[in-house]
Amino acid sequence: MQDLLKAPFWQEETLGRPLPDSSHACAVSLPTWDSVIGYEEGRDRVMKKLETGYPRFFLHPLVKRLFAKASQEVAETGKRAVIFPGKGPAQRAQRYVERHHNVATRITSYDDGLQALIVPEEAYGIAMEYWRHTGEIVSSRQAEDLLNERECEGVSSVILRQHLAESTGAALDDHFVFESGMAAIYTAYRAVMNQSPGKKTLQLEFPYVDGLKVQEKFGSGVVFLYETEGEDFDAAVRRIQEGEFAAVFCEVPSNPLLRCANLPRVAEACKSGGVPLVVDDTVASSINVDVMQYADLVTTSLTKWISGKGDVCAGMVTVNEDSPWAQDFRSFLADACQEGCRLYKGDVKKLIENMRDYPERVRRSNENGELIADYLAEHPAVGRVWYPKFVTPHEYQAIRREDGGYGGLISFTLKQPRKMPRVYDALQLCKGPSLGTEFSLASPYTMLAHYFELDWAEACGVSPNLLRLSVGIEEGEVILGALARALDLG
Repeated sequence: MQDLLKAPFWQEETLGRPLPDSSHACAVSLPTWDSVIGYEEGRDRVMKKLETGYPRFFLHPLVKRLFAKASQEVAETGKRAVIFPGKGPAQRAQRYVERHHNVATRITSYDDGLQALIVPEEAYGIAMEYWRHTGEIVSSRQAEDLLNERECEGVSSVILRQHLAESTGAALDDHFVFESGMAAIYTAYRAVMNQSPGKKTLQLEFPYVDGLKVQEKFGSGVVFLYETEGEDFDAAVRRIQEGEFAAVFCEVPSNPLLRCANLPRVAEACKSGGVPLVVDDTVASSINVDVMQYADLVTTSLTKWISGKGDVCAGMVTVNEDSPWAQDFRSFLADACQEGCRLYKGDVKKLIENMRDYPERVRRSNENGELIADYLAEHPAVGRVWYPKFVTPHEYQAIRREDGGYGGLISFTLKQPRKMPRVYDALQLCKGPSLGTEFSLASPYTMLAHYFELDWAEACGVSPNLLRLSVGIEEGEVILGALARALDLG
């Protein structure tokens, strides 16, 4: 694996290109701080070099070709076709577009069960906003097969769900697989809102950007508590006990600050108030933590540690069989996710293949992650390190499995924050969005996720100069060497 670090993903000339041997990459290279800013601001110098990008934010070339083909075939002049994976997503996107833009739209069936939402040119951006926030997207593998008029020989989704059940410990029929992690979160959100329409949700701890956007844009609003400490947390617990919310959402640990809420306390309050608790375990993975003992629904991005390759998007909702809403949630999810799986069969096959070494990869990342976190915590140039071992450790222990580790995700800042761009530029690791890949991946998280709301993020404790590391399975000393050289040059 050492050769991976020598590969020139960090060099300017490889910006935006897919990872080796993968035409379906979910991660790309943004090798310099300036290229990150250029990407966020849409500068031609950067955008013209991008060949692909994270699928919800940047249309994969094959999906883009499918959109263009559909527009030619089924859209009128001055209108565009946006392809969705089924009738339900297309109808929800249509309502979203028409609510935000006073235009007429229509839906028409397309090939292989896909649905085309036909929108005027001026409403295309709104339709793509829905695509991004909800993750109800079309797979590049499905697009490739359709464009080539090729039938995919897939694998039964039951096999995939069996593997997932072995990992989580829940029953096979309580696993529902979606086309992305955000599609799983969005569907879980719709499931709880179906139980309590009109109520707000409560978000505990600073979450991944679109996890909060879904609650802001698609329901009755959200109460956001970015740190679960002190009097504000006590007040939130009382409000949960009073049944004020449609549901409570949290990530454990959170992204990117790796904090955990006091899940036993939150779960007890939810039980008392009759409020569902939805927990996302993506960051640490089911190998390291067991949140099913507290959550009514668990959401997981299968794109990350479970796949580990950065070449397939998928997500999952798992129902806790002991939840008082278990049967209601199963019914809702069974309707939203026919036969328990909405993932394209080519992606099912790829995900099963990628999962074979999932436990081994996570345990290797645990070892490397703790090694790197300890190193950063002692480095004289580093200001602060966020890692479950260091932040909210008691709360993490409450959900940590007996043989689980702290995970492979670390965030840190420098004592002199203005030096971070130089450190980032000098760091010879893969760079870009996403996490959980078997190769280490550095991300200037706040710049990528919150570029147009940096002041707000900083007010929530997330520095614009924060660097997030997803630590892979390379030799630990190689990763340490790359960090040491970058920090010295910074």
